[in-house]
Amino acid sequence: MNNQQESRPTALITGASYGVGAATALSLARQGHNVALTATKCSNLDKTRSAAEALGVRVATLELDLTAQASIEAAVDQAVAELGRLDVLVNNAGAHGRKPALDITREDWDAIFEPNLTGTFFLTQKFGRHLIEAKRPGSIVSITSTHAVRGAPFRLMYGVSKAAIHQVTQMLAIEWAPHGIRVNAVAPGRMMTDSPTRQQTANDPNYVEAMLKKIPLHRMPTAEDCAAAVTFLCSPGAASITGQVLLIDGGLTVQGSAS
Repeated sequence: MNNQQESRPTALITGASYGVGAATALSLARQGHNVALTATKCSNLDKTRSAAEALGVRVATLELDLTAQASIEAAVDQAVAELGRLDVLVNNAGAHGRKPALDITREDWDAIFEPNLTGTFFLTQKFGRHLIEAKRPGSIVSITSTHAVRGAPFRLMYGVSKAAIHQVTQMLAIEWAPHGIRVNAVAPGRMMTDSPTRQQTANDPNYVEAMLKKIPLHRMPTAEDCAAAVTFLCSPGAASITGQVLLIDGGLTVQGSAS
């Protein structure tokens, strides 16, 4: 470790093993951030860790279960212990659910809301407390979804959980502004990523063409598009931006659709 590495800003990115999380971690690393990467299993982070270390930054890999408060506390404490500080939090990890509203059970509901809302909030709280106690400014960006701003069938749980994060974003932006902590969100539309949940549709040319016809730009966003938006919101160029939700959807929601 050298002084230059120690003085770099440090970002904690959840769900960093693939997709938007991995792309964001590498984008921030290219901008000189040390990175704390989280996943449910550290072994899932090997590829992202190697790519980040190749960029010359310090990297920590942490196991994180957003449904367990002890895991949240331990992950943040370990990140600070290994990297010395935290300046940026990217809330990317979460659960997806697709089910008719009449079939949703309490167990289904909890399986989505525990990580997407409850866990995300308490991780953000822990991160915010770290910054406030250290008397340092910082930036928080949560990855949400166009389903948070437009209706769609069978996505009630997921959409409502992400819409709640939009409100958390606005509330915390006001409450933590006196501490110099900026809080924003990025809401991607249907993307082309290497996420396991996207592989079936990404490999279906009929599905892809049908989606492209709905998108005014005739282009599906990528994980790198989303990562670039997050990186901007964490940069000095976004110093006056807080409480905002940036949609990355090729114009999809402008014409009234979420998917």
